[in-house]
Amino acid sequence: MVKLIPGKRGSGKTKLLIGAIHEAQKKSKGNVMAIQLGSSLNHEIHRKVRLVNIEDYKIKGYDDMHGFIAGMLASDYDCTDIFVDGLLRIVGRDLNEVGGLLDRIAEITDNTCVTFTISAETCEMPEAVKKYL
Repeated sequence: MVKLIPGKRGSGKTKLLIGAIHEAQKKSKGNVMAIQLGSSLNHEIHRKVRLVNIEDYKIKGYDDMHGFIAGMLASDYDCTDIFVDGLLRIVGRDLNEVGGLLDRIAEITDNTCVTFTISAETCEMPEAVKKYL
């Protein structure tokens, strides 16, 4: 399952994401992972959540991001939730390409919920992206 937390920059998406991460960590019977660009979440996230700085892996695009998430799922069968802060900062701002990426990720996430923050207004999004709201 794929979910989006949309909104303009500075609209509180990351705070919503942090709340969702904490809620998932409390309920999960498996592992919860959070992907960030940099280290902004380091002091906000419970230590049981696996925190990944995506800069360390040189991810630069839609195919790289799909492969990275697929690799995380393949390496941890107990992963129940993956949270990604700042999708457009990681992969680029082409919302049509984002729709394709989300479709590909949805195909491989049978028992895992993947939640992304996305710095875009709902009215800007193509239908391929809006269906994940």
